[in-house]
Amino acid sequence: MRTEKLIPVTALLVGLLFYCFTSHDRPSALLSGDGSIAAISNKSAALPLDKIKLPPGFSITVYAEVAGARSMVMSPTGTLFVGTQGPGKVYAVKDTDGDHKADKKWIIASGLNNPNGVAVKNGALYVAEISKVTRFADIEKNLDNPGKGNIIYDKFPTEWPHGWKYIAFGPDGKLYVPVGAPFNIGMPTEKYASLFRMNDDGSGIEKFASGIRNTVGFTWHPTTHELWFTDNGRDLMGDDIPCDELNTATKAGMNFGFPYCHCGTIMDPEFGGTHSASEFIPPSIKLGAHVAALGLKFYTAGMFPERYKNQIFIAEHGSWNRTKKSGYRVSLVTMKNGKAAGYEAFATGWLDNETQKSWGRPVDVLVLEDGSMLISDDQAGVIYRIAYKG
Repeated sequence: MRTEKLIPVTALLVGLLFYCFTSHDRPSALLSGDGSIAAISNKSAALPLDKIKLPPGFSITVYAEVAGARSMVMSPTGTLFVGTQGPGKVYAVKDTDGDHKADKKWIIASGLNNPNGVAVKNGALYVAEISKVTRFADIEKNLDNPGKGNIIYDKFPTEWPHGWKYIAFGPDGKLYVPVGAPFNIGMPTEKYASLFRMNDDGSGIEKFASGIRNTVGFTWHPTTHELWFTDNGRDLMGDDIPCDELNTATKAGMNFGFPYCHCGTIMDPEFGGTHSASEFIPPSIKLGAHVAALGLKFYTAGMFPERYKNQIFIAEHGSWNRTKKSGYRVSLVTMKNGKAAGYEAFATGWLDNETQKSWGRPVDVLVLEDGSMLISDDQAGVIYRIAYKG
């Protein structure tokens, strides 16, 4: 046999071995017969988790490795679905042996346009890209071969700025989908700077709330079922204004001020005009300026101490345009008589305050049945588990 014919084969084998040992989704990690790959490798072992500061009794570990991990949703049967932005992929993750670390991971979809949002209803997975929402039926029966899904709605704007979406099903059974303003500041048309809702088949779309610059996280109060959401404040007004906001929508039709009014009191220098702050709904509490508050959840479980019950945890992705960076942490909003009463740090350490460099950026929060809490991180490419041992 002529040796030159062996060279391409040898090169192919070498290339395959290199990919197996370097790829985040390497095929060498394939598990028995179900199309999954290992959810944790040695890669995350190098993360400086010892730098994370938590209240006494709390601990943090890596739950799964997911490149670009953003929004999360857990199915009733224990499959975690994770959206991304740049990677264009949606993942499924499972802890099959009950050791509080995921061991299996599937790529549900790839090549998508910023599939940040994920939601689950009646056994189906809903995935939101920039301009559309796709439904994958019977998803947990088809993790290894989910197909392309069915597009239920494809008429959202196509602009990338603030176009990525967090989605969730509300207590009314409807799917809530935001459309951010396609700029830092400007006069949005009716299809922007708003939160919409629709039926689970994509029909009956309607505007629920307006005046929202960019929400990338919302949830519902466990007893009142009121909608609570974060909203990112505009840029280029200074280091300390305007604030990011935590807002409450008690009914449909409320206007939260963008682009006219920020933080409930600050009129926009360009668009405030003759408007008054009293025309708009003020924030339930003012968050830090430029912290990029994203995912949030009420803590409804029993593992954490009683003081955390029905309080709000918020993932703060972190500033990019501040002299001294802010955010890069998980914060806690304390509640009193159903209203936001306090705002403090809960988990810090992803940002080095001296060098102003970060190694992680929290994105979303999810409370598990056992009472622990998951935090996604799109910079470090992992999902953490925070637990309490009292």
